[in-house]
Amino acid sequence: MTLTDAQLDRYARHIVLKEIGGAGQARLLSADVAVIGAGGIGSPAILYLAAAGVGTIRVIDDDAVALSNLQRQILFGAADIGAPKAEAAMAAVARLNPDVKLIPINARIDADNAAIMLRDADVILDGCDNFDTRLAVADSAQRLRIPLVSAAVGPFEGQIATYRGWEADKPCYRCLVGAPQDAPERNCAETGVIGALTGAMGSLAALEVIRALVPFGTDMAGRLLIADLLSMRFRTLDVPKDSACPACAVALCAP
Repeated sequence: MTLTDAQLDRYARHIVLKEIGGAGQARLLSADVAVIGAGGIGSPAILYLAAAGVGTIRVIDDDAVALSNLQRQILFGAADIGAPKAEAAMAAVARLNPDVKLIPINARIDADNAAIMLRDADVILDGCDNFDTRLAVADSAQRLRIPLVSAAVGPFEGQIATYRGWEADKPCYRCLVGAPQDAPERNCAETGVIGALTGAMGSLAALEVIRALVPFGTDMAGRLLIADLLSMRFRTLDVPKDSACPACAVALCAP
């Protein structure tokens, strides 16, 4: 891909980075990223991915913008209340970067449709707030062998990791969380969340998507970043591959 003069100017701060350069920027422009959820995590992630020039972003979200979202979901404004989030995201990205095509998918992703919705993605970013959805996305990413960047937040804490469980030395999402009954449901409507935390985790999620598309620095697959905003402490833990994980066993046996 040959970058235009306008693109050379727009992405100049990427291009001068030896870890990205013109070839890396061209790779971003040709990439396809699926974002699950245009909420607190998805909002800043979508904006930064669009600003970075990720060519195609598919936003999968069946929700509409509500007034209570605006405390943290910076993709939207008061005029968007009542609009489908995926379509409001498309309008916001169109204002930000005409290089980027955002495909709005106003539907809930589940175990039955995940493979169809995700099959063309180069990287999947999951920032949804529903555990069943997370499992469906993770299982599909594992079967399709698509890198999964998964981010989550609590009231004052967040975590993020990249999963490539089909690789012999890397865990999948189920290696971390186990069976569904091991992880009780929580959502921010019940527990609350500090708005800026979602911005920080969404920005880190966008960074990890870019790292997956244009590798630089330390590979974060198999490592879990945990942020505790009450103590302002960040730590990174190694996530071991679960030798008894059925999802990894299926992926490793696949042709």
